[in-house]
Amino acid sequence: MRNEQHRRRPSGKQAQAKKNPSRTYPAKSPEEYADMRERRRRAARIRQMKKKRRRRILLAVLAVAVLAGAGGGGFYLLKETVFRGPVMSYSIKNEFSDYQVTDSEKRADSFAADLCVVSGDKLLDSVSLEDGQEGLLLNLNSREVLYAKGAYERVYPASITKIMTALLAFQYGNMDDVVTITQDNVTLEEGSQVIGFQPGDQVTMDQLVHGLLVYSGNDAASAIATHIGGTEAEFVNMMNDYAAQLGCTGTHFTNPHGLQDENHYTTPYDIYLMLKEALNYPEFTEITQLSSYNVTYKSSDGSDMSVSLTATDHYLTGEATAPKGITVLGGKTGTTSDAGNCLALLCQDAYGEPYISIIMGASTKEILYQQMNSLLENVNAV
Repeated sequence: MRNEQHRRRPSGKQAQAKKNPSRTYPAKSPEEYADMRERRRRAARIRQMKKKRRRRILLAVLAVAVLAGAGGGGFYLLKETVFRGPVMSYSIKNEFSDYQVTDSEKRADSFAADLCVVSGDKLLDSVSLEDGQEGLLLNLNSREVLYAKGAYERVYPASITKIMTALLAFQYGNMDDVVTITQDNVTLEEGSQVIGFQPGDQVTMDQLVHGLLVYSGNDAASAIATHIGGTEAEFVNMMNDYAAQLGCTGTHFTNPHGLQDENHYTTPYDIYLMLKEALNYPEFTEITQLSSYNVTYKSSDGSDMSVSLTATDHYLTGEATAPKGITVLGGKTGTTSDAGNCLALLCQDAYGEPYISIIMGASTKEILYQQMNSLLENVNAV
């Protein structure tokens, strides 16, 4: 009863209003109310992500406790797996070879039931990647691994990062929201790929996502991040939380666009997990199949603006041709001097069978598409 009475106790403003009944307060404009609603929605999103983060931290602590209970060897294994070298594919049997963990295995099997399991390199004579390159070719229906090289090696994702940015936009964003571009959104590394927005421009979330995925605009990525997360730093926390939910054990993000940072990395297998998750959103493949797109928006002076964008994927623009019988359904490119030329693709064969193919670290774009074709030719050989 005390709690109920406490909740109904008038606030300071209400009490003051009762003492001064003649005092009035200015009414809020529709824009102020809309801003208040947006702040509440954003705060709710952040609370939800923080709650999930606390839950995962608790689970991690419990996992460490279990390993500690298994003896010093368990802790050493944890240290070697998490803090050194490439990320290894997970197997309960590898960690507890002489211990019965039937229930845990069942839970792990359930988690990975619809995933391709890569246990090591699986090379093909027809595919020749350069030293230091990584690649994957996976059948999504049969979950067969057709090719794997360095699946768990740490790599720089460059703009492939934007798959995760798009996932959060689809999950938490309203495509009809109008986003005002800020100075921070356009203050980016010199020479980086941008659509050309200016502070004060007003762009819908839908237009931003198109600019993000078709043209790989870094200013679009930054605007999406600050609109959904409130700040870019909080959005990055959301990216890392989502990656953890997907089982991306070798991934850590520091920004929403993929510009170079030594602490911004992933693995080819984690890219597969993110791209597979993106397939749950039909709008992802609808956008990533476009060869071009016109972004329309209001400039800061109120005039209408339109910018024509060409896709960064050469398969979509006709600069590269996929092998016969292969249909490219979309994906994401990525290029920086440190990451090299990268491409993660969703495609299907002549029978509609879906595949994910990934090439990381090619020295040139020409070599990248030659290597991708050598991978995709093995789809027809199945």
